[in-house]
Amino acid sequence: MLQETLKWRSTYKPEEIRWHEVAHEGETGKLYRANFHDREGRLVLVLRPGKQNTSSHDNQLRHVVYLLENTIFNLPEGQEQMVWLIDFTGWSLSNSVPIKTAREAAKMLQNHYPERLSAAFLYNPPKIFETFWKIVKYFLDPKTFQKVKFVYLKNAESMELMQRLFDIDILPTGFGGRDNSSYDHEEFSRLRATDDIKSAKLWGFDDTRSASVHLTVVASEPEPNS
Repeated sequence: MLQETLKWRSTYKPEEIRWHEVAHEGETGKLYRANFHDREGRLVLVLRPGKQNTSSHDNQLRHVVYLLENTIFNLPEGQEQMVWLIDFTGWSLSNSVPIKTAREAAKMLQNHYPERLSAAFLYNPPKIFETFWKIVKYFLDPKTFQKVKFVYLKNAESMELMQRLFDIDILPTGFGGRDNSSYDHEEFSRLRATDDIKSAKLWGFDDTRSASVHLTVVASEPEPNS
């Protein structure tokens, strides 16, 4: 598996993906790294599949890979895993990620980022999700499958699990917490552009110019109406 991953990284070059190349994928907040962590100090990726906004298979995968790499880059010292929180508000079969993309994303996660996922919490998936899940679960190896947890607001046991793993005061309301803040794409983009500069230095790239260009573009975006 290591040899396959090294070969994949040499051709896909995940460390060279920059936020400004995939930022349009994240405009709706369908996938982002949260500004909080679980009680064990693991970083959190938030997925909101109901906010799907694009159709390009390749770009969607690059967006996922970028955020996996970015999360790993920002893991606290001594921490090697992350947690996924998946909010199904607004999700339907009509706006779901294509099976092809879901399959390829699962393959990349399992083959090239083994043991990076600590747990994935599927929060309040609708009944119709069972149809999608029956297909997707066959793409998962047994270890990954065991890490997937279904959480329902009206199920006391599953909500207790969330409270054991997360501080409810900083957990978003969309996952049963008390934090009312929402995804800010402009601020998220600023932070990722800064990360890109740091990452480029780590990998030995001179990325200051491209990141500076992106910061200028973000800064020039019109302010939303108040």
